[in-house]
Amino acid sequence: MFPCNHTAGSFVNRREMLARCAGGFGAVALSALFPERVSAGVAAHSGASPLSPKPTHFASKVRSIIFLYMDGGPSQVDTFDPKPRLAAENGQPFGMKMEPTQFNNNGSTLASPWEFKQYGQSGIPVSSLFPCVAQCVDDLAVVRSMTSAFSEHTNANYFLHTGSGLQGRPSMGAWMGYGLGSENADLPGFVVLNGGLIPPGGLDNFNSGFLPATFQGSVFKPGAEPVANITRSEASGELQARKLALMRKLDHSLLQRHGALDQLESSILNAELAFRMQSAVPELMETKGESELLKKMYGFDAPMKQTQIFAQQCLQARRLVERGVRFVEITCPNAGGDRWDQHGKLKEGHENNARAVDQPIAALLKDLKASGLWDSTLVVWAGEFGRTPFAQGKDGRDHNPFGFTIWLAGGGIRGGTIFGATDEYGYKAVENPLQIHDLHATMLHLLGMDHTKLTFRYSGRDMRLTDVHGEVIRDILA
Repeated sequence: MFPCNHTAGSFVNRREMLARCAGGFGAVALSALFPERVSAGVAAHSGASPLSPKPTHFASKVRSIIFLYMDGGPSQVDTFDPKPRLAAENGQPFGMKMEPTQFNNNGSTLASPWEFKQYGQSGIPVSSLFPCVAQCVDDLAVVRSMTSAFSEHTNANYFLHTGSGLQGRPSMGAWMGYGLGSENADLPGFVVLNGGLIPPGGLDNFNSGFLPATFQGSVFKPGAEPVANITRSEASGELQARKLALMRKLDHSLLQRHGALDQLESSILNAELAFRMQSAVPELMETKGESELLKKMYGFDAPMKQTQIFAQQCLQARRLVERGVRFVEITCPNAGGDRWDQHGKLKEGHENNARAVDQPIAALLKDLKASGLWDSTLVVWAGEFGRTPFAQGKDGRDHNPFGFTIWLAGGGIRGGTIFGATDEYGYKAVENPLQIHDLHATMLHLLGMDHTKLTFRYSGRDMRLTDVHGEVIRDILA
């Protein structure tokens, strides 16, 4: 006798059961191919935001990072890695085997057009391209042995920003927001200050990839309205708040019916953040409260427009980290030519780019010290690769991923340090070669995060920013 009538006649044999469930087995297998989601909605329903501050793995040295992205690839042998042999053999056939280059229009050995001098107590040499940054050289850890796995801009940019040469992975800023949250509920945890040039590879350099969309970068552009629609459209803030409350109620009812859904959950959180940003962003971008002397130090009155743009970005970056934003990236203004990507007219192009960023960067370093933010902020200066020590054509340099220079400064960094080395031509890293994974591991370490433990379950695997690579560059740490 059956316990209830509706089960009568419901028994099936094994063959029928397998036939009926075949589609279900396929769905189970297919589900493993889709990303497992961390439910931002759980935090939202509990009253906590996914961007709320989270505990670190160990005591952190810094709270925030400012990433000075030198789009296009500055030449290491013309900036921070002088090579006398280039001058001795200028115009002669290059003395090493040439690896395949991007355009293969290879010329002779090309000496740097700029003079190098030693600066500070450390005596670190800097070229005349950076007279202002040179005055801060005792605060820099200059890494001369960085390498990249890619020689083409788009893939190298993805590698620099996400640790992978493939499109669609989370940006380092998104990872840091995911791991640590933000210390300001009214601003995004990851902000990109766009000076006018979005890098090759586009906005995917700042994306959240398979992480919840809440963690993607928010792009601020120059001008009075850095974020679209940031000005309140309602005459009454109370009216707008009521509309937002209604939208939140409708969205949450949909979540209750259909369960966790990152696109909707992140949309709810982003709408609420956007409402708060309407008050926070105008105050952030307004610099009337800053002294005229400070603005002059940054270069607000510089004769070159691009210097003025980068000066405003650097000051805004200081104001962002001052307000608890976790990760700020600054992109370059368009100084003519093609970014730092001088395949020709090296002297003109590099001088224009350096003139745009040199004074503002030095001012940023000094301002971080004066405002008490030095110990809590890490500053990183890097491009996606370097440039060849031999000419492309007559007066350019091609892409060089085999050895190039970056530098770090600020909290937790041992200033006045040179780490790694390239060969006598500045072509390839020969001492302590590093990859971008090592840079990412070091950045996370200074934020108090073990890069091997900061993971996200995706497609059946625990993914991380450094993949299965990366070592902390301990020799440059204080």
